[in-house]
Amino acid sequence: MSAPGKPPVVAHTRLELEALLAERAGGGPVGLVPTMGALHEGHASLMRVARAEVEAGPVVVSIFVNPLQFGPDEDLDRYPRTLEMDLKVCEREGVDLVYAPDVEDVYPTWPEQPAVTIDPGPLADVLEGRVRPGHFRGVLTVVAKLLGLVRPDVAVFGQKDYQQLVLIRRMVADLCLPVRVVGAETEREPDGLALSSRNRFLNAEQRIEAAVLHRAIVAAQEAGTYGLEPALGAARAELRTATLVDLDYLTITTPDLAALPEASEAGTRARILLAARLGATRLIDNAPLVLGQTVPTGPTEGRL
Repeated sequence: MSAPGKPPVVAHTRLELEALLAERAGGGPVGLVPTMGALHEGHASLMRVARAEVEAGPVVVSIFVNPLQFGPDEDLDRYPRTLEMDLKVCEREGVDLVYAPDVEDVYPTWPEQPAVTIDPGPLADVLEGRVRPGHFRGVLTVVAKLLGLVRPDVAVFGQKDYQQLVLIRRMVADLCLPVRVVGAETEREPDGLALSSRNRFLNAEQRIEAAVLHRAIVAAQEAGTYGLEPALGAARAELRTATLVDLDYLTITTPDLAALPEASEAGTRARILLAARLGATRLIDNAPLVLGQTVPTGPTEGRL
């Protein structure tokens, strides 16, 4: 285990990664935190979760902007690459090893597409997948590669990318991969905005309005006691207060992203998910909530 303040060892190739893992694992459990870099406090919290999971075992952070998950009109070239700053975050959190490969090290035939990719199934065609066709095929393919290269005992992903987390857990189960997937809580700014590498693209006015996404989620959680439609209505009402927010989707599903029955039993656990654009920047958020069947006893105009 590296002590906080000690620089992590950096591997840029598969061969370097294999050699360093053989040197550092020592039979202890290995934790992996896959990232695309531009690290912030949200990523740092994942590293802390990984450290708690493996204790004295090595924590590996991958830093790789995965081209396979970007569509032709998406922001691959615009995505921030800040390796020097990222390594300082890893050093502060006591990360042992950073894998920061070139594209050709992960995809040897690039720019030709890999012949074998991971089919994510129909769940990849809804929500984020509907807006970003092919995105989750790219995500699962690179995650499968990283799991194969690092062979961790534990892999930590953030709950902010909730659909991604569900699909990764399904892939791991379907392929019988020997890794435990941990979903870490979303880290937020003081006003509730979920931490994201894309937040830096918001101008001052957009940044203020972006906080409405979390307020909409809180409104849905509070109204959820009255059922599904009141929860959705409360979120929509909150979102209408922001003039710069262009909503992509807003939905409430089961924790596994299946459709909820129209009449949910009291205490039904669910998930609210939403995505919106503020100018050229697209943000997502989600949170758990509990639906009930409480009968309103007073005016509902402020709630809905």
